[in-house]
Formats: sequence, C-alpha cells, structure tokens
Amino acid sequence: MSKEPARIRLANAAFALFDERGYEQTTVDDIAERAGVGRTTFFRHYRSKEAVIFPDHDRLLELIRDRLATSSHSTALVAVSDAVRLVLLHYIEEGDLARRRYGLTSKVPALRDREIASVARYQRLFREFIAEWMGDPTTSASLKAELMAASVVAAHNHVLRRWLRGESREPVAEIDEAMSEVLALFPAPSTREGAADAGGTTIVAFRTAQDLDALLPSLRRLVDGGPAS
Repeated sequence: MSKEPARIRLANAAFALFDERGYEQTTVDDIAERAGVGRTTFFRHYRSKEAVIFPDHDRLLELIRDRLATSSHSTALVAVSDAVRLVLLHYIEEGDLARRRYGLTSKVPALRDREIASVARYQRLFREFIAEWMGDPTTSASLKAELMAASVVAAHNHVLRRWLRGESREPVAEIDEAMSEVLALFPAPSTREGAADAGGTTIVAFRTAQDLDALLPSLRRLVDGGPAS
C-alpha cells in the first residue's frame, strides 16, 4: 500500500495531537514528529499550525471568484447558487476532517475568530459581486446587496452546520432549496432599458375635495395630452 502524502499525514497528526494535548499545547515540531517528517517539510506544506486547520480558504475564494466571473447579468443569481454549492461540496469531500475542524473551532476561541474572519471574506466577495450586478450606486441598493450577501452566507452556514452535526443526509439538495428561498426574497433589478420599454398604464391615486364629475374633464384632457385646467 502506498504511503499517504506528507500533507495528509501532517493534517492527521495535527488533529490527533489537538485531541490528545489541546491546540495550544501542540507545537509545529510535535506535529512534524508525529507525522514522521522534518520541520522543513511541515513548512513546505503549511505556513503555520493554524494553517493546518484552515488550509483551503484562499483556494475556495478563487473558485468562487472564477465561477462568478463566468456569469452574465441574466445568470448572476445562478452563479451565486453554484458558488455556494462549490463551497459546500468542498467540505463534504473533506468528510471527517471537516467535522474534526468544526469540533475544534467550537472549543478554541482564537480559531473561532479566524473562522469568523474567513466567513466575512466570503460575504464581502458575494456583496461586491451582487452590488455590481445590481448596477445601482444608491444607499438603498448598497444595503440590499449587503442583505443579499448576508442571507446567502447564512443559508450556506445553516446547511453546512446541519451536515457537520450529522443532521442532514442530503446537504446538496438542502442547499439548493435554501438558495431558492433566499434568492426569491430578492427579485432581479430591472434595467433602465427594460423599464423604458415596458408598456402598460400607470395610475396615480390621490385625494381631493372635488367631486369626481367635476374632475373628469381635466382627467380626460391629461390622458389626451392636453393641459389640465
């Protein structure tokens, strides 16, 4: 049987030592020794002890960015859903390692803070993409983009944590359903061209002390394009 790659051996050794001794009490040298490699090999694969726990956030951010970049205005929300699914699938593929990380970050405040910071990076990426998709620099649009991004990340984290706790047997189906519900809350913005080309009739209601019969002649002149008296 072929030997496991050093990167995997280091990760397994690190989590085993974290369980046995605690995160703070485990050193890089301890991890390297348990994995049967030298200190130099450790730093060839990981920048720090913390990086063993969070090795792939930068790569995941790049995957999200690449998926979003391939979308058009009409497929932007599909791209958001696909990007969220990519992240979930990554954790599912990690399997037990993801669950061990979840247990560790739940117990170590410094790691929990790192996890929160990582989530904020995902949310900022979605917010910037959504804001650009909306194409509206107003304050209300900026708030809407922030709310959409927060909802997208919250939906992902809800499904991911259910899977990590063993409560979800079909996490991919759950994330698809969750994203459908989230995106339904935020209808696509209409373009200026679409608004100009949209036909139909706009009716403005107002209250006045005059009788309807007295108003009708003025209303008819307005409809016909003439001045109201």
